[in-house]
Amino acid sequence: MKKMPRRELRNRISKASGRMNVRAGAPMPLGTQESGGGVNFAIFSRNASSVRLELYDHPKDAAPSRAIDLNSTHNRTGDVWHVWVKGIATGQCYAYRVDGDYEPGSGHRFNFHRLLLDPFATAISRLPRWDFAAARGYDPSSPEQDLDLSKVDNSGSMPKCVFFNEPFEWKGDQLPRHPWSKIVIYEVHVRGFTIHPKSGVDHPGTYRGLMEKIPYLKTLGITAVELMPVQEFNENSITRINPRTKQALKNYWGYDPVIFCAPKASYSSSRGLGKQKREFKEMVRAFHKAGIEVILDVVFNHTAEGDELGPTLCFRGMDNAIFYTLADDKRHYKDYTGTGNTINANNPAVREQILAALRYWRVELHVDGFRFDLASVLDRDGDGRLLANAPVLEQIAEDPILRDVRIVAEAWDAAGAYQVGSFSERRWAEWNGRYRDDVRRYWCGDDGMLGLFASRICGSADIYTKSGKGPECSINFVTCHDGFTLNDLVSYRLKHNEPNGENNRDGTDANFSQNCGTEGETADLKIETLRKRQIKNFLLTLLISRGVPMLLGGDEFRRTQGGNNNAYCQDNETSWFDWSCLDRHKELFRFTRGMIAFRKAHPILGTEQFYTDNEIQWFGSQGGLPNWADPKEKRFACLIHESDQNALFLMFNAGATAVDFRLPALPPAARWHLSVDTSGLAPRDLFATGEEPLWKDPKSYHLGPQSSAILLIRAINRGSRHAASTKAK
Repeated sequence: MKKMPRRELRNRISKASGRMNVRAGAPMPLGTQESGGGVNFAIFSRNASSVRLELYDHPKDAAPSRAIDLNSTHNRTGDVWHVWVKGIATGQCYAYRVDGDYEPGSGHRFNFHRLLLDPFATAISRLPRWDFAAARGYDPSSPEQDLDLSKVDNSGSMPKCVFFNEPFEWKGDQLPRHPWSKIVIYEVHVRGFTIHPKSGVDHPGTYRGLMEKIPYLKTLGITAVELMPVQEFNENSITRINPRTKQALKNYWGYDPVIFCAPKASYSSSRGLGKQKREFKEMVRAFHKAGIEVILDVVFNHTAEGDELGPTLCFRGMDNAIFYTLADDKRHYKDYTGTGNTINANNPAVREQILAALRYWRVELHVDGFRFDLASVLDRDGDGRLLANAPVLEQIAEDPILRDVRIVAEAWDAAGAYQVGSFSERRWAEWNGRYRDDVRRYWCGDDGMLGLFASRICGSADIYTKSGKGPECSINFVTCHDGFTLNDLVSYRLKHNEPNGENNRDGTDANFSQNCGTEGETADLKIETLRKRQIKNFLLTLLISRGVPMLLGGDEFRRTQGGNNNAYCQDNETSWFDWSCLDRHKELFRFTRGMIAFRKAHPILGTEQFYTDNEIQWFGSQGGLPNWADPKEKRFACLIHESDQNALFLMFNAGATAVDFRLPALPPAARWHLSVDTSGLAPRDLFATGEEPLWKDPKSYHLGPQSSAILLIRAINRGSRHAASTKAK
């Protein structure tokens, strides 16, 4: 790339504006909108002095075919710059240049030499080797305290926005609109789910590949998928290598959006410009037809532009001082996200852009809900203080277009905020990080966990009641993308993140995990038996708990990351779903599917209210109440009443020795039936609804060490023929 004076850059396009039908345009909506045989373009910038729209014939072109300078008198309404251009067709590539002061000390980083993406672009062109270094708005050879303006034009190394307005037939698509009580979430990475050679799909690593796995998800019993980030990001933004393989590391997870409204192009099997939008819509439509909701993991707390040494891609060049939360020395950014910058989400102009982006995903792409990454950042004002009633959170909850979507908060951030149980208003559900930790610690055998574990399986009333929320606001999970997989949770005591190239310093050390006798893979049958039993304990716990269960994709067949608990940069077999595991661990898949079916067969487990004293009774292993005050106690049971004569008796033993549980008295004309025992050998570890065998001993149940079990109380006249003629043990 060569340096080019600003005047030459401005004047190099002579054939553009004069030969086009160009009008002033309109300030609303932001982004692009087709109207009257042309397209209206509109962007926000309060502090810009001038704006240029550039049109490109091909995404790799270094020079535009047309350029339109927006007049501050005719093409500006308030803080919005706009223009209408005749004859723009679907597939047209475009981008912006925005000029103004380059004064980092005052928070302004305008650079007319930098090609900028439209914040509301709904598609961008693919750029397989996107080098962020070429997009830095400063001269890297200048002193760090000065960071002089770079005058190198980078248009040849930037992707372009793509105007795409191809008609799409939704074919009467309807959102499934399941009640929270019927939701079972499956968290999954679009690429990682099917990119492995053993996935058996025709379009691996894509939206269409995900569609091919819908029958599998239906068989499992999933009613909602939560997709890890699909907002456009640069997978090549990481410059480190794997110290073991010497291969380049990737931005695999994608928690670094470059813009907010564009589906990830590389996740599309269609290669045409903008075709990723169509394929994404096809995927959503297919999921809805199968009765499965689509929830997006969205990032509105930071962008890929990073700190003051990062690239100028979009927001920084549009109006840095408005979009970001700046430090007292405005050369730097306040960082509540751990990524170098923080979106100034409660600035009214930025707030409106976040709302508009959410409306776009809902209205145009039909998504069912959003999980907000590091949502506590959105609860901070421009000075970083947590607000009592943050405007952006209230508006998201009350927006008339978004009122029927699910909104889920990751209710913490990287600067110490932890708001589980108190995040905004009732409409907001929350990832319950305390559920994860307490359930893990109980099954690890930690002391003093009995009461906390009991509260977690009952919906965490101790956490949510004070804020007026119900158990449906608790998204329960044992594992998620951030941390160990379920297999690794029982196979590793320590994290093993050396392949990430950060000397194993990254990732949490608070794993509350166990290795069951040896670190990592083993052929020891005794250790493997214990690991399998513990995995079943976690799955049973998750799926009998009030609240909304979320399963990490692949846990149902023991997907492993080799002990890596922060595989954000591992776009390889560490993170990919190895579908050969499904054949090796059919027993666990059957158990997971069976527990999901069990939850659905017993609606009382998912009721959207906390248990009353009439609905649940607590027992120690020898009858009477559990000894809640004894920190060494590891065993207890509960009886959940479904009706006058039907009930569930749940027994938990996190201790190292077996125990005989005393069973409560049966109602008249009722019998015990065995439903689940995690220590049982398959297929007697779980029985399908209606096939539960009679339990022969009405007074006690022998439960093995580190195990859990469920007995049913059923009226005699309602038992199935199979159940009536079968004896357990």
